[in-house]
Amino acid sequence: MFWKKYSYSQIKSKVFEALSRNTNYRTEDILGIPGTFLDADIFYDDAPFLKDAPFLSTLIANPNHIGVHTFEDEHEDFFKGTQEIEKDLIKICAEEIFSAEPGSYDGYVASGGTEANIEALWIYRNYYIREFNAAQEEIAVIYSADTHYSIPKGLNLLNLAGIEIETDSTTRNIHIKDLELKLENALAQGYKYFIINVNMSTTMFGSVDDIDRVTTLLNLFHVNYKLHVDGAYGGFIYPFIKENSSFTFKNENISSFSIDGHKMLQAPYGTGIFLVRKNYLKYVCTNEAGYVKGKDFTLCGSRSGANAVCVWMILRIHGSAGWRVKMHRLIDRTTFICEKMDEYGIVYYRNPDLNIVTINSEYISCNLAEKYHLVPDSHKDPLWYKIVVMPHVRQGIIDNFLSELKNESYKRPF
Repeated sequence: MFWKKYSYSQIKSKVFEALSRNTNYRTEDILGIPGTFLDADIFYDDAPFLKDAPFLSTLIANPNHIGVHTFEDEHEDFFKGTQEIEKDLIKICAEEIFSAEPGSYDGYVASGGTEANIEALWIYRNYYIREFNAAQEEIAVIYSADTHYSIPKGLNLLNLAGIEIETDSTTRNIHIKDLELKLENALAQGYKYFIINVNMSTTMFGSVDDIDRVTTLLNLFHVNYKLHVDGAYGGFIYPFIKENSSFTFKNENISSFSIDGHKMLQAPYGTGIFLVRKNYLKYVCTNEAGYVKGKDFTLCGSRSGANAVCVWMILRIHGSAGWRVKMHRLIDRTTFICEKMDEYGIVYYRNPDLNIVTINSEYISCNLAEKYHLVPDSHKDPLWYKIVVMPHVRQGIIDNFLSELKNESYKRPF
């Protein structure tokens, strides 16, 4: 897991060089592109600070990264300069973080984890229909009860059946016996093809599904399945903390990943990343997009090139070594919180390789949770409240919160 750290001057030079290779709305005779630079009445391009602001300059230039640029064949080349930066970003994520072999994957910067997860469902549904002549009612999606709501949303959009697997209320692990029972029932009901969603950090708990136990059972049943990893939250932290993880492309059971730049990377919202093994995106090619050179294989269509540039800049300014250090700092702060709560007798859940702590609602008052903006699992009748140790969560805030939590612990029950 290694990518080179760049200085800010190197990043600036590479971004502006890329912009120089893009089609320029201001200096070229462009009549056919249904787009332009940002409205000059408010986003003027002659501000002196822009010469030192590569992301803002890209934002104003407004490159469209429609399509997928990891293909060798044709794709839109109006913005080929910044598209090359996106290709380098996808390479870092696929090869360095998830150990893919060069040339063995495709990917693009999506609008977020929700789109990336639905993209995976869309691909595998169409794969089964095209390659196995599957009927819609023969395909089912298996996911845990702690899975992000984007999966049920995708089921609704794609008219797919869902099979929800129970999780243990203490360990948050998938109940393998429940998976076995529901898989047997699904097969008996005529389901033949399965799309499996496995979580590399759930949104509420930071729990990580035991992918090896899940795939061992699936392989034992000899079922036809494709497995997608929802790493929208964990993708930029878990691989840097967990050693010898099964969540890589070296695991032949995995077909795709989703990861978000707008969580751990502190990138703007709208920077999810979808990675998939080669030769799968063809199942969602929109042939009707005849005016798009190379067609479109994404759910969103037009995409902001500036967002891709921003994520690339963040990864390059830290380098792999610097990013690992930054993530370990967050883990250390999270561990400090947990050690104090152990002293106070607070019941909570935490995966040691992630920066989420979820407190049982019986051990914290609603007032304290609201004061520190803890997120409940349900706003109607919360059973858990979540702390996420992000870069803005400084030690002083942690100390104040823990002091108040300790004082409350002496007054239980609420």
